[in-house]
This record gives sequence, C-alpha cells and structure tokens, in this order.
Amino acid sequence: QVQLDESGGGLVQAGGSLRLSCAFSGRTFNDYAMGWFRQAPGKEREFIGYISWSGETTNYGVAVKGRFTISRQNAVDTVYLQMNNVKVEDTAVYYCAAVHWRRYSGRYDSSSEYTYWGQGTQVTVSS
Repeated sequence: QVQLDESGGGLVQAGGSLRLSCAFSGRTFNDYAMGWFRQAPGKEREFIGYISWSGETTNYGVAVKGRFTISRQNAVDTVYLQMNNVKVEDTAVYYCAAVHWRRYSGRYDSSSEYTYWGQGTQVTVSS
C-alpha cells in the first residue's frame, strides 16, 4: 500500500517562500505520477501541479503558474513543491497524491485521477 507523508507547511509572510515535501513509501516511486492539490475552507479541492513518473513532464494550475515549481527526486522517493512569492490566497491545506502509470488517463488536473492521498499540510500566508 502506498503511503504519502507531506511536510514543510507553516506560516509565511506574503511574498515569501516555502518548500513542501511529500515522502512516498510502499511501492516503486518512479512507477507513479504525482500531483499537488490544495483546499481552502469552504472551497473545492484545487489542482496545483503535476509531475510525471519520469519527471520529464510538469503541469500547473493557473493560480500558481510561474510562482510554484514541482519536482521529484526518485533516489529518495520524494516529490517537492517550491512555493515562491506566496499570496494570502495561497492559504490552504496542501495535499500530495499519486497514481500508477498504468492507471493514469491523462487528466492530471482532476482529483479523481489519483489513487492515493496524503493527510495534508497546512500553509498559512499572512499579509
């Protein structure tokens, strides 16, 4: 069974930076594409970023494109989300998610595409 453990969340001032990590365990990491999503109180879960199992392909949500960067280090079974120039509206619980390449259908921005989810890490941006 795949287990995902996010870390790195916290309180940051607007304009600052934060790096989230998601440690993957239980299966072969480089068989899985990874995604980051977030959910703010009272809002639907929002797509943030996607990275393919090889790391060669990335995609981003409109709200974060140009500010956030997703990357992965297969040697240590970890995916990262580098958040730069954060805004108050980036405040949310951030989740990482995984899908095996055999099950992936190309809908990288849909939460239903992903099989496994972490528990989430809170990011709070102050003005």
